[in-house]
Order: sequence, then C-alpha cells, then structure tokens
Amino acid sequence: MATRLPEAPKVGMVSLGCPKNLVDSERILTKLRSDGYAMSADYAGADVVLVNTCGFLDSAKEESLEAIGEAIAENGRVIVTGCMGKQAEVIRARFPNVLAVTGAHQYEEVVGAVHDAAPMPPNAFLNLVPEGGLKLTPRHYSYLKISEGCNHRCSFCIIPALRGDLVSRRPDAILREAEKLVEAGTKELLVISQDTSAYGVDIRKEPRMWKGAEVVPHMTDLARELGKIAPWVRLHYVYPYPHVDQVIPLMAEGLILPYLDIPFQHAAPSVLRTMRRPANEAKVLERIHKWREIAPDITIRSTFVVGFPGETEADFQYLLDWLDEAQLDRVGAFRFEPVEGAAANDLPGAVPEEVKEERYARIMAKTAAISAAKLQAKVGRTLEVIIDEVDGDGANARSQADAPEIDGTVFLRDAGHLKQGDIVKVEIEDADEHDLYGAPLA
Repeated sequence: MATRLPEAPKVGMVSLGCPKNLVDSERILTKLRSDGYAMSADYAGADVVLVNTCGFLDSAKEESLEAIGEAIAENGRVIVTGCMGKQAEVIRARFPNVLAVTGAHQYEEVVGAVHDAAPMPPNAFLNLVPEGGLKLTPRHYSYLKISEGCNHRCSFCIIPALRGDLVSRRPDAILREAEKLVEAGTKELLVISQDTSAYGVDIRKEPRMWKGAEVVPHMTDLARELGKIAPWVRLHYVYPYPHVDQVIPLMAEGLILPYLDIPFQHAAPSVLRTMRRPANEAKVLERIHKWREIAPDITIRSTFVVGFPGETEADFQYLLDWLDEAQLDRVGAFRFEPVEGAAANDLPGAVPEEVKEERYARIMAKTAAISAAKLQAKVGRTLEVIIDEVDGDGANARSQADAPEIDGTVFLRDAGHLKQGDIVKVEIEDADEHDLYGAPLA
C-alpha cells in the first residue's frame, strides 16, 4: 500500500517596494521552497502570509500598513519583513496579532519565523526547486542584486538606516547566479543595488577567480563579464562617478545595453548641496554629451525631486533649463515627502503643497515633450526588442531603451507568431509621448 505524504504548509507572499525588495522576496521563497513549503497564490490557501514591506516614504509606509491589514483580515496569520521591519513597534501597535516582524534582507529570521508559524511535517521531503531559484518576474528577465546598503548620507534618504552601509557580493557569486538565471531562461539581466557604481568599494582588493581568470570587484569588470553571459544586461541606480565613463565603450561594443539609470534628483547647485548630492552639474552635462558621442543610442533615465525644502522658483527653473540641455530620454519625478528619520525634515523653507503640485505638472510636461520628440525620431528605424507578452495577433515588447514596468512599451502588430522572451528586429511605424508602435521584420 502506497504511503500518503502529508501536505506541505503553503506560504503566500505580498511583495511591495523596489526591485531590490523583489529580489529579497525571491530569495525567501526559494529557501522556503527548498525546505519543502508550497506556495499559495491567494490568502485563502495560505497557512501563513509574508508581507515584504517598503519603508522609504510615508506614502510607501502607509501602503505597507494597508497591505498588512488586508493580509490579517483575509488570512489572519501574517509575518512582516522588509524595510519597515525597522519600525516593529509601529507595526505591532496597529496590528498586535502579527506573528513576527523582521528587517530588510534578514532571510534566516524570516524563514525561521515561517518554520515556527507553520511547522513542516517531519516526513515531508518534496523540496525540489528550479535550478535558478523561484522568480516573481516573467521567465525572460531577472533582477540581479550585486550589493546591499549604501555609503551615501543624502539628507532626504533613510536607506542606510534601513539597510546599512554598502556590502558588495563576491563577483564570482554574482556571475554564478547570472549563469544559472540564463540557463533557466533569462534573456535580460537587470543589475540593481542601492548604488551600482559603488560596487566593490568595500572589497576592491579581493579579486576572485572566474573561468580561469581573476575578476576584480568593480562595476566595469563585472559588467564586462555579465555581458558575456546574457544577451541583454541593463544597469540601474548608477551614481555619475568618473569611472562610469568606462562602461560607455562596453555599450558601444554591444556588450551591455546602451542604458543608464542615474538618479540625478536635481540640477540646481544649492538644492543639490542641501540634498548632500554631487553638485557639479555642468561637468555632468559635458559627460552626457561625450557618452552620446561614444554610444549614440545611449538611453539615460533619471528621477528628480520637486518641492525640496528651500527650492526656489529660480532653482526649479534652473532644473527645467538643465533638462532642456541634457535631453534625458526617460524621466520620473516625485513631490518631496518628509520621511521619518531623514535630516531633510529639519531644513527650513518648506515648499507649500500647491507649489509642489504646480512644479510637478511643469516638469512632467517638459519631460513628456522631450520624450515625444526623441521617440518620433525613431519612426522609420529598425530596433531590436524583447517580447514581454503576445496577445492574439499583437505583442507588447520593449526596446533596449525600455526597462520593464518603468519605461515605455513597443506595441507590435502582426506578431502572433512570436513568443515571450524572443529578441527580434522590428520596424518602428509610429510614436507618442512614451511608447512606440511597429511590426516585426519579415
């Protein structure tokens, strides 16, 4: 008579915040799956629910608290982790019945809390996981985290308090993970950290062997090796340090995507100083021009904060004029929000909310016009795209200028024969402010 195995406990997951949080969620689920736990796609089927929180902005904290409340209402057995875990007393004051609260990237503590809340039957042994681990993104692209923490002390940010100082991963460990992801079907690696260009600063004298040669823990060396592994490699969260210039030739060679995500935050020198950010904006403009000379198709995306304490109308106009000169391809903007524990909260010159809204509308109109002109210039060109979704005879794709979920889409007709993850050449037929339209080449 066949032995009937007991059912493994099921774990549900709600993952909020940035891609770095998403990577943490994937690692937690991979470990739990290897321990024998099953995954639940809904509250009703879960023995315990994990909520991976974001704690960067007050609005993000409120979203996290709402998610915790929903999980408690729908399931009742909830473990909280992530950045907001640093404020366990706030969480427990509002939700005294949460089973456990842990901080960001405290994988062992989270897994231990799950074992306590939903113990694994002693004879459960089905613990297989995919070679590349469990993923929360589509099969064809993956986030690759290369470090934790940050050494900067920007006045508006509390990330170092939440995640600590920079801790870089060994380059051989990163490259090994990249290989596994590509073997499991990944076509696009999205390199992420709090400060990608600072990668290796803490372990710079610790090269590692990879494929018979030493790899120095440095952004340029790592990018070069990753470019040998994956068809597409995209760099996110890059500070404009001088050595960033060294990766531009790799883009010109086609080794990594001609794409840089640089959070400039502002351009006016006085605002950058109060933000505690690099303030040599003129030199940055010169470097952007040189980058485009080396790699003409380079896409530069950035984010900016409007309404920062002390920002005058002259400062804001300076930013708009700077954007006219910089001609950035993709831009996001945020209205300044005080964050508990941030030094910026004590700065004088608070900007009224109605002024923030008016400035936000102006910067978005400015950047939308720049984007529309840049995309219109691509009409008639042949571009390489990656297919995200096929629906009937059409498909949604992204060009090398488009990161998933934050940039634009290339909408394709006559594409029903393609499949998710295909990298194909298409002809661009039309454009609007943010997206392109076209068809695959015959």
